[in-house]
Amino acid sequence: MASKPQAASDAAVAAAPAAGNFADVSAAVARLRGWRRMAAAIATGALSVLAMAPFFLWPVLAVTLPILVWMIDGAGADRRPLRAAFSAGWCFGFGYFFAGLFWIGEAFLVEAEVFAWLMPFAITVMPAGLGLFYGAAALVARLCWRKGLPRLLVLAVALGMAEWLRGHILTGFPWNVLGYALTFNLPAMQMAGVLGIYGLTLWTVLALAAPAVSAADGAEQRRAVRGLVSGGLILAAVLVTLLGYGAFSLSAGPAPMLPGVKIRIVQPSVPQRDKWRPEKQREIFLGHLALSRRSASGTLDDLEGITHLVWAEAAMPFMPLSTPEALAAIGELLPDGTHLVTGALRIETAATGEARRRAYNSLMTFDTEGRLAALYDKIHLVPFGEYLPFQATLESIGLEQLTRMRGGFSVGSKPRPLIAVPGLPLVGGLICYEAIFPAAVVQGEARPGLLINVTNDGWFGNTTGPRQHFHQSRLRAVEEGLPLIRSANNGISALIDAEGRVLSRLDLNHRGVIDGLVPSARAPTIYSRFGDLLFVLNALLFLLAAFVAPQDG
Repeated sequence: MASKPQAASDAAVAAAPAAGNFADVSAAVARLRGWRRMAAAIATGALSVLAMAPFFLWPVLAVTLPILVWMIDGAGADRRPLRAAFSAGWCFGFGYFFAGLFWIGEAFLVEAEVFAWLMPFAITVMPAGLGLFYGAAALVARLCWRKGLPRLLVLAVALGMAEWLRGHILTGFPWNVLGYALTFNLPAMQMAGVLGIYGLTLWTVLALAAPAVSAADGAEQRRAVRGLVSGGLILAAVLVTLLGYGAFSLSAGPAPMLPGVKIRIVQPSVPQRDKWRPEKQREIFLGHLALSRRSASGTLDDLEGITHLVWAEAAMPFMPLSTPEALAAIGELLPDGTHLVTGALRIETAATGEARRRAYNSLMTFDTEGRLAALYDKIHLVPFGEYLPFQATLESIGLEQLTRMRGGFSVGSKPRPLIAVPGLPLVGGLICYEAIFPAAVVQGEARPGLLINVTNDGWFGNTTGPRQHFHQSRLRAVEEGLPLIRSANNGISALIDAEGRVLSRLDLNHRGVIDGLVPSARAPTIYSRFGDLLFVLNALLFLLAAFVAPQDG
C-alpha cells in the first residue's frame, strides 16, 4: 500500500499537466491586446449565453468566466489598466447581451414596413448600453484586484452588484442575470427561495470562475496544481450545496390543491401580425370564446366545473369596457360561479373632463354578468414597446412605440396592489415582463396566495426570448413560494407550483387550453421575507474573505 505522502505526490503529478495547460492558456489570454482582446471578449461573452434558458449548458461559464478573469489579469500589464479592464468587461457584456437578446429584433419585423429600419439599432444599441454594467464591474474589480482566489471573490461581488444595478437603474432590465445559470433543474432552483437571483449570481461567478485559480500569474507547477484542486473543490462544494438543499426542500412533496378551484388557461396562438388588424377583431374574439368552451381534450363542455378562465395579455384586440356587445358575450360564456381573468386594454378620461386620456395595459376580472369585478393596471411598462422615453419630443419627429398607442400607456398605482378575484386567494398580477423583476413581484406588507402572469410573447416569434421569459417567470414562483398561473398568447402557458414544478404547459405556437387544479402557497420563503438582504450580506462576506485571505503569489 502506498504511503499518504506518496499518494499525494502521485495526485500532484497527475494533476500537473492539466494545471500546466491552464497556465499556458491563461498566459496567452492575458497577453491579448487591442482588437484581439476585444474580439475574444465579445466571442466569449456570446458563448456564455448557452448557460441560459433554454440550453442550460452551465459548464460553458466554467470556460468563459475564467477567460474574463485572465483578461482582467492581463489588463494589469497594460499602460492604462483600468481602461483595459473596462474594455474587456464591456466587450464581454456586449457579446453576452447581443447573443442573448437578438430576438428583440423580431418585434421590429411584425410591421416591417414601419419599424424594420430600427431593427439594427435595437439589436446593437441595447447590448452596447447593457454592456456598460459589465464594463464597470470589470473596472471596479481591477481596482481591488488581488492574486489567486481573492480576485474571484472581488469579481463575483462586482458582477453581482452590476446585475442588481441593471435591474434597478432607470426602469431596470434584469434579463438573463448570470445567476440563472445555476437554476438548470428543479433542485438547483430551490436556492432562489433563499438567496434570490442576485445572491445566486455571487455564487455562480465564484463557482464557475474557479478554474482560473489554477493559473495564477507566474505560478510554479506546485502552486498551479494547488490552484487547480482548490478551484475544483469550490465548484464541487457549490454544486453539492445547491443540489443538496434543493433535494431537501423538495422532499416534503407538492403542496395541496386549493379546494373548490379549477382553472382553464387559454392559449389562442394568434399571429402577432394579425392581432391588431381591425378586420380580424371579431374573428379573434370569437376564437377565444370557442376555445374557452372546450376542455384540454377537445371536448365541448361549456366550462362545466371550471371556476376561473384565464386569457392572455390584451387578449381582446379592442377596449372591452367600451364594447357592450363583448361584455354581453363574456357574460353569456361564463356559467354561474365562473370568472374570467384576462389581460385587456382600457382608456380612462381625466376626471376634469380635459381632452387628455390615459391608456392602461390591465388585468381585468369579469363575472357571469359581464361586469368588471377586479382591476389591476400595469406598473412596469416596457420602454419603446409601451411608451417612449421623451414621448412628446420623439412623437413630434414621427417616432412611436411598437404598440402604436398614441401618447403611450400610463403607469398604474404603486405599490403593486393585490387583486381580489372572487373564489381565489389574493392575487399578485404580473403583466408581461413584470415577471422578470425579483423582489418587485410582491410589494407592500400583504402577501398574495397566488401569482397570475399574462403575457404576449408573440412579438418575438419562435426564438429563445419567450423561453427565457418563461424560465424567469418560473423562478419568481420559487423565490416567493407562490404558485403561478401563466397565460401567454402564443406560449409558453403553464400551471406552476410554489417550488417551480411545471404541472401543465402549452409550448410555443400551440393552440389549446390547460385545465387544472391550483396548488396552494407555501410558507413565506427566506427571500420573500428579507428580499435582497442576503445578497448584500453575502457580498460583504465575499469582500471580507477577499481582503483577509492571503494572496496566492
